[in-house]
Amino acid sequence: MRRNIRVKPSRGESFVGFIVGIVFVGIGIFIVLPSTGGFGLFWTLIAIIMTASHGINAFGNRGIATHEIEVSTDYENNVFTNNELDFEEKLRKLKALKDDGIITLEEFEKKKSEILNEKL
Repeated sequence: MRRNIRVKPSRGESFVGFIVGIVFVGIGIFIVLPSTGGFGLFWTLIAIIMTASHGINAFGNRGIATHEIEVSTDYENNVFTNNELDFEEKLRKLKALKDDGIITLEEFEKKKSEILNEKL
């Protein structure tokens, strides 16, 4: 079985995109729009959309995904069953998946409790 996971950029990356977007909106309004007309309007609208999407990702909790990754649930269920991985490695890899936005907080907590129960 396959599942699509939506991935959004990090807050830092989105914040930089937001600042660059503001600069492009300013360029569009004060330079490109007065000198080129229709193209300036197109430029400014694209810059506003870019700025808004980066702003939502930088300052919002949910964010807008930039791409999707297709994951096999068979793989997902067996990621942490490898006996070669020790307890700490499992937790570190799990945290990395959560920090990268690949798994949700709920999935993280569930798998973390499973790993902790294995240790006991």
